[in-house]
Amino acid sequence: MNENTANESASDGEPEVINEPRLWRNNGWTASVIKNDSDEGWAVAMIKDGESEPALVGPWTMGRDKKNPKPLDASAFLVLVKTASEVLRRHEQQLHAMLHKQLSLSGPDGPLLITLDIVPDEYEPYALLAAADAAGEQVAEVRVEANFKLSAKSAQAWVDNDFRAPG
Repeated sequence: MNENTANESASDGEPEVINEPRLWRNNGWTASVIKNDSDEGWAVAMIKDGESEPALVGPWTMGRDKKNPKPLDASAFLVLVKTASEVLRRHEQQLHAMLHKQLSLSGPDGPLLITLDIVPDEYEPYALLAAADAAGEQVAEVRVEANFKLSAKSAQAWVDNDFRAPG
């Protein structure tokens, strides 16, 4: 990529591609080799475009002189992007598992799928407790406290109470 192309892409709102020994930026990611404050080595930080915190920080290899870091290259950058993307994916899966719970139970008219979806609002978090029948049609939905504990017992009590908000 020539310098004009890089500048044009930067002016179009696209981050500029950078391929330097200690800084690579491409495909929505920035890899930055930094001095490791806790010892005499080096670390690499992977930051996804638009994020303020790194998705991944890890040790980085020393160069041949045993003093300076090994320069970044295309293959190392690709491995770092893949690893950082996987870390973000696992984090998103964990967050999804924390915010979305479900279980099945028998209702008066057949099987029900009970779901609890937590809405992590900064000021007023809450959750939606819902029931769907075997065809996937929603039977009921109520707003509950964000700390509502979904269990077979609490779900059955809700169903037995004609889907009135637990109180």
